[in-house]
Amino acid sequence: MVQLDFNSPILQIGSTVGMLVMALAVILIRVKASHRPVTVRKIIIPPLGMTTGFLMFVVPEVRIPLLWAIVSFLVGWFIFSYPLIRGTRFELVEGQVFIQRSRSFVFILLGLLTVRLLLHTYIEQHISIPQTGALFFLLAYGMITHWRVSMYRQYVRITGPNPAA
Repeated sequence: MVQLDFNSPILQIGSTVGMLVMALAVILIRVKASHRPVTVRKIIIPPLGMTTGFLMFVVPEVRIPLLWAIVSFLVGWFIFSYPLIRGTRFELVEGQVFIQRSRSFVFILLGLLTVRLLLHTYIEQHISIPQTGALFFLLAYGMITHWRVSMYRQYVRITGPNPAA
């Protein structure tokens, strides 16, 4: 059986490059999404889709102390989601809800990416790469869930109490 070295430089570089590629893809997707109407389904699917990521905790190397998990989730919920919430506004155009285009939104995403990369580089020096991945998954999950809850509330305020999916 092959034993993986989770702290190898190649794995660290690969995980950083992979995170950068994924983050840039998300930025491009978000910019394109502003041209299409928003629906309840489009608001709630990302956090629901991310829940499958919790399966990573089945692997013993990924497990982290419960306190670390809670702190990571709360940092995402209260700190990292705040710029996204502040930068997302809806507008009603011909009966459909659209995200208002904002130049600052791309800069917010790039700023969050930069902070996340710096934190990731620091933290992975102290714990294994799988555990670092688990912490940042929980941070991202807290961030996206809070952002999407806020988006849903704003959507309901604009469309009324019974929004169409």
